Amino acid sequence: MRSIFAQSLIRIAEKEPKTVFLTGDIGFNALEELRDILKERFINMGVAEQGMISVAAGMASRGYQVFCYSIAPFVTYRCLEQIRNDVCFHNLPVYIVGNGGGYGYGIMGSSHHTLEDIAILSGLPNMHCYVPAFGEDVSRCLDAITTDRKPAYLRLGLARPNPFQHKSENFFSKLTSAENPKVTIACSGPVISNVHAAITENKLDNLVEVFSVSKIPYGKLPAEFTDSLAFTKKLIVVEEHISTGGIGQQLATDLLSGGIHVDVFRTLHAKGYPSGLFGTQQYHQQQSGIDKESISKIISDLL
Repeated sequence: MRSIFAQSLIRIAEKEPKTVFLTGDIGFNALEELRDILKERFINMGVAEQGMISVAAGMASRGYQVFCYSIAPFVTYRCLEQIRNDVCFHNLPVYIVGNGGGYGYGIMGSSHHTLEDIAILSGLPNMHCYVPAFGEDVSRCLDAITTDRKPAYLRLGLARPNPFQHKSENFFSKLTSAENPKVTIACSGPVISNVHAAITENKLDNLVEVFSVSKIPYGKLPAEFTDSLAFTKKLIVVEEHISTGGIGQQLATDLLSGGIHVDVFRTLHAKGYPSGLFGTQQYHQQQSGIDKESISKIISDLL
């Protein structure tokens, strides 16, 4: 998604001259055109992410909107104090952009994986987190971020096209409609492609309704989602994030608070490193049970 992000940011920067882009010495083969267009508004801060966030906060306090870009764990975990104290408490338009969310950096290991970022950042004051599922979602997320002009986190992953029946037109979108649904699925981020493979390869399209959640907090539960649950009474949540602080926990809280009853609530999430080994993103998804085969089995068991 980083190339799509760069192209979208060029469009934004051309309209808004007070847009600044800071990078932590990351972006080879993706950001060169953006650098050439932004010129002095593109600044390589080096491997100094905490300083990058504080500099961004200073610029934002003078009327700029500032993007801070790096590999996801470097620009989130390493900078949490600066994000909290310098950006969020002052409600400044500083936008954190993390590439390779979840297990995206595969064999580079746990230092490059981001499994707790939404939990950590979504709890900060004034912060909203965006997790696009498809390439087409990136521009919509950026438009919302730059319109709000508040602290934001954009988690980038693989940019696959949307293969579903419907487009993801908002931040809690219904992607499939079934005549006689038996299971409702809510998913966050590009791992939703595994959900699509699971239901299409097993011809479950008419038995499952799928929703994409790409903003956290997402606000009010949409009527289409609660209507689906009223019919199926079964919910599966899929996310490449730990269960604590993810969309599963937020959905559970909202369902209980709203008195919405379901018979089955299953969360499929990142489980860290059960084998103690590092491998590809697909390997870690399989280990966590969020690959297409594991999702297929859970759906089949519920049916």
